[in-house]
Amino acid sequence: MVSSMARTQGYISESVTNVENSWMLNSIPLPTNPLFGTDGIRGKVGELLNAPLALQVGFWAGIVLSSHATHPGPIILGQDSRNSSDMLAMALSAGLTAAGLEVWYLGLCPTPCVAYLASITNAMGGMMISASHNPPEDNGIKIFDGDGGKLSKALQSEIEAGLRGKLSPGFSINSCGRHYSRPELIKEYSQSIQTPLQSGLTLQGMKIVLDLAWGAAVGLAPAVFTEMGAEVICLHNEADGDRINVNCGSTHLDILQAAVKEHQADMGFAFDGDADRVLAVDNTGRPVNGDYILYLWGRHLQQKQQLPDNLIVSTVMANLGFERAWQQLGGKLIRTSVGDQYVQAEMRKTGGMLGGEQSGHILCSHYAMTGDGLLTALHIAAVVKEANLSLGEMVDQSFQTYPQILRNVRVLDRERRLGWENCQPVQQAIAKAEAAMGDNGRILVRASGTEPVIRVMVEAANAELVSHWTNELVSEVQQHLA
Repeated sequence: MVSSMARTQGYISESVTNVENSWMLNSIPLPTNPLFGTDGIRGKVGELLNAPLALQVGFWAGIVLSSHATHPGPIILGQDSRNSSDMLAMALSAGLTAAGLEVWYLGLCPTPCVAYLASITNAMGGMMISASHNPPEDNGIKIFDGDGGKLSKALQSEIEAGLRGKLSPGFSINSCGRHYSRPELIKEYSQSIQTPLQSGLTLQGMKIVLDLAWGAAVGLAPAVFTEMGAEVICLHNEADGDRINVNCGSTHLDILQAAVKEHQADMGFAFDGDADRVLAVDNTGRPVNGDYILYLWGRHLQQKQQLPDNLIVSTVMANLGFERAWQQLGGKLIRTSVGDQYVQAEMRKTGGMLGGEQSGHILCSHYAMTGDGLLTALHIAAVVKEANLSLGEMVDQSFQTYPQILRNVRVLDRERRLGWENCQPVQQAIAKAEAAMGDNGRILVRASGTEPVIRVMVEAANAELVSHWTNELVSEVQQHLA
């Protein structure tokens, strides 16, 4: 039986496709800057992101994906727990079915679930409704290709050209697509991340705390860790669109740290709202960021001769302490721009099998084509279990980070934020700081692709230098850009 939501999609799709020149729906005002950031289209709901825009994004994504598809297939559609995600899911599905495509709707699920199912089915691609670690009032649309990878810049540009009225479908759309509810497919993803670890290794005897951030992994993550044998303690483990990411999850580790110490747990893992990234806490309550996760997992793969060229791909945010320690093990580190799509692109280019970001987006091509917080957490727990050491001991034996401060300066004006490099006073301040620190430090200033902020990062061997130049640069950004 077709669901009421599916009937709604059909009615909307039929009304859209019956309008003469229906693909010319471009009456929505759009910003002059590109819609696609480092992780899809993201913004505050009711401003940039609304149902009319989502309808058009669905339509043009459907047109572009189908025009490049090697075989017909569905679009996999999932969402996180935000209050706006249902609305955007319906609008996206309406647009996709208006383009004549079939939609397999998963409902609440992690982003990597969408990517995985796109890669193992005959799907044209996947779409995930989530603003990841952003606050509840934001939302976003992430798009994947049929291999489960982030959609290329070229195809993003084609979709945006359609949204701006600069592209036509190039063919007649004579039929409506269909919408099907397929939540049972989530089980296939769940099984896929457990299977590589089930060759005799269990997490039996381990006590693990999970912070689910009121988000997409609230049902799946506890079940998976329990099935693998761990004793699981959960925090923020209901789907709550009002509280997703609020003072919890991978951007707020303090509650998880306290819980790990209170329960004398072996470790803790904190996910973001859509569970495509994860940060850890060791048995002493100490945070373990993506640099340490990459080092520990990389060393494990290196010892098993499963890391080609001993290569790890990370970003410009990777700590110098991590890089130099990895080089001492005979490893090689390639840095990319910030954003897991750039890490993924470099891994594809070089054949790298492990990459990620300090913020917790980790990709291991042995097991997945995109960042997967739940898969990463399972493997780190398994690495610790196999080493017969505590996570704290493994971190102590890895490397010491260089002092690093990352500050976010809120800049609401989008054009000023994205054009910050044209601000001469800020550029002069950066040049002055770089000259003062020389080879003993580095500076990174960039506009976020996911939030209305400019990020200022300073790293050096001397903590006082880091603090001083961070304050100087933040002051300049606030004075001339905020």
